[in-house]
Amino acid sequence: MKMNLLKWLIAVCCATLAACAIITVNVYFPEKDVKQAYKSLDEMLLNQGETPVKGEQPLPEQKSGEKPHSGLLPFQFELLPEAAAQESSVSDNLAVELSMMPEVLAAYDEMRGRLPRLNVLRDSGIVGETFQGLVSVRDKSRTSEAQTLVEAENRNRKVVITGMARAIIKNNRQKETKETLKQLLPQSAASYAAIRKEEAKPGWWLLVAPERWVQK
Repeated sequence: MKMNLLKWLIAVCCATLAACAIITVNVYFPEKDVKQAYKSLDEMLLNQGETPVKGEQPLPEQKSGEKPHSGLLPFQFELLPEAAAQESSVSDNLAVELSMMPEVLAAYDEMRGRLPRLNVLRDSGIVGETFQGLVSVRDKSRTSEAQTLVEAENRNRKVVITGMARAIIKNNRQKETKETLKQLLPQSAASYAAIRKEEAKPGWWLLVAPERWVQK
């Protein structure tokens, strides 16, 4: 009788442990704020030195006597009394969080350096943007010409996308685990791809589904 009770208790414990093991923690994904944070990072870290779009205001010149600021530290806050009393928006929090990650800053630095060459490949239709937030060689006859640049660009983009997933977890005040990262990475990549599509120039190619390219 005691042996049967012991077996029953072991079975119950095993079932309980199994049930706990499959519990999934859902992390809230603020899609709108994520996209805005990506845009802010592009403006601050990726598009430096480019000709401003009509209507945009140029950055103020540094006054004599001011301490120089690093180009890799984009967010300089001057808190007015009213602004200081307000909480930062989620998009601001995410952008600032990413700007504090050395690996993300290094990735943007490399992407900014290769941006002119990448634009030439996109203008010529050799390379296009994918629905996964990456770039891909569209013209297979020119693969050898573009593959090295594409691989380097995608490594950097994956760092940024992963950084965003980590920032979201932190913003949700949850513990970063393999499971939470795995849950957020596809959404983070999709939002990044949406921004790349939105900011693509007319004539650039977009991969909207496997093997389906369309021209913007």
